[in-house]
Amino acid sequence: MLKWMTNETCHIPVLTQEVLEGLAPEPGKFFIDGTFGGGGHTLLLAKAVMPGGRIIALDRDPEVFTRKPEELASLPVDFAVGNYCDLPDYLHQKQITGVDGILLDLGLSGDQLADSQRGFSFQSDGPLDLRFNTEEGEPAWKLLARLKEEPLANLIYEYGEERFSRRIAKQIVQRREESPIRTTGELADLVRRCIPGKVKSRIDPATRTFQALRIAVNQELEALRIALRDLPDCLNKGGRMVIISFHSLEDRMVKWAFRDDERLHVITRRPLEATDQELAANPRARSAKLRIAERTE
Repeated sequence: MLKWMTNETCHIPVLTQEVLEGLAPEPGKFFIDGTFGGGGHTLLLAKAVMPGGRIIALDRDPEVFTRKPEELASLPVDFAVGNYCDLPDYLHQKQITGVDGILLDLGLSGDQLADSQRGFSFQSDGPLDLRFNTEEGEPAWKLLARLKEEPLANLIYEYGEERFSRRIAKQIVQRREESPIRTTGELADLVRRCIPGKVKSRIDPATRTFQALRIAVNQELEALRIALRDLPDCLNKGGRMVIISFHSLEDRMVKWAFRDDERLHVITRRPLEATDQELAANPRARSAKLRIAERTE
């Protein structure tokens, strides 16, 4: 099987106008894009802060920087591989005391979905990996091979909000006694057989299970929890945090953290969502929810 490779990104950034209005970039301002992805948001912010401004673009996936837009080469952007929850340490090392805004887009990039060797999409068969950085942690197939049935069912239910989690976990455990599940196609087929045909959904039946495994493998909710606790301290007074989430677990965490944080003033009482015009051009934006909070002290 050939690996999908290109030097150009196929990712379409979501809610770009809402991001720009939320962060209000101006010449001389300093922002962080903590989830670089295809670089679309970084590019817009970098253009808006010239002259005199600066952007730090961070991502856990080192491969995303091999596809960054050529325009960024002439713009004031620093690139770094790392987890956004570690931003305080990064800024301390760079002797940066505060920034004017932080953006986190918690969704997958189109490039990650298009690469069959990463396991993020089950539309084409490939290794069941699901790691953002393949040099860290264990791939999803190893997680499936070692977890007992009950913890596996709990994981799929909690992180995927999958009501057939126990049935799925039971089938995974039975199947691995014969041969381990190593590919996206094998797992997707197994999950689909566990979901009753009468259950109607606009998404593939395997989606929630893959989401749960990806969250677990990358410890995504723990990273978000740490970020919501620590990143407000990285903002200058009046600086803003903009977070785009794609499923209810993340959105609830962001909503409650913004609401309960005495350092922050909530700008968006309800999350901003994609317009009909954006959805027509980019259907993947349908689940995106954007929330904004501002540092007050």
